[in-house]
Amino acid sequence: MDNIKEFLIQFSGLKLGKHQFEFLVNNTFFNHFNFEEFNDSNIKVKVQLEKKSTMLELNFTHSGIVNLPCDLTNEDFDLPIKGKLKLIVKFGDEFNDENEEYIVLPHGEFQVNVAQYIYEMIVLSIPAKRIHPGVKDGSLQSEALHNLKKFSPTENKEKETEEIDPRWESLKKLLTDKNKK
Repeated sequence: MDNIKEFLIQFSGLKLGKHQFEFLVNNTFFNHFNFEEFNDSNIKVKVQLEKKSTMLELNFTHSGIVNLPCDLTNEDFDLPIKGKLKLIVKFGDEFNDENEEYIVLPHGEFQVNVAQYIYEMIVLSIPAKRIHPGVKDGSLQSEALHNLKKFSPTENKEKETEEIDPRWESLKKLLTDKNKK
């Protein structure tokens, strides 16, 4: 994935202290990552960058709505999402992002690409099982749910009459007669 220019934060000219950045994320953003699970998306991402003398602290927060299909009914619905992520940027000899808590940028670097971190934060905020809110509260009326109810097994407890061998019936009678005495 190449750098998306809108998601490059240039920190070299910033004064020490806190700085705010805002990004609007939609499906065009996710297409850069070949991620096509959302029908539509509208997510607001805020990044607070705190520039210190030896490192940067990035605090990401996002909130918005993604439209995707329900895992049970395949009906499309709007799922509200939100989340946050903290990232520390240190400086060293070469780029290193092997640690989950921080990344290392080479000395002399003047910008940081936050697209990958925004992508991961949003995708990880989506629940593993996506269920339409109408399924949970019973208000969704769809053909898929109608078919599920139609073909689901029903509990019919009919008394089954078994034919008992007459020899066993005689033995059973002996037992009941014995218990009466």
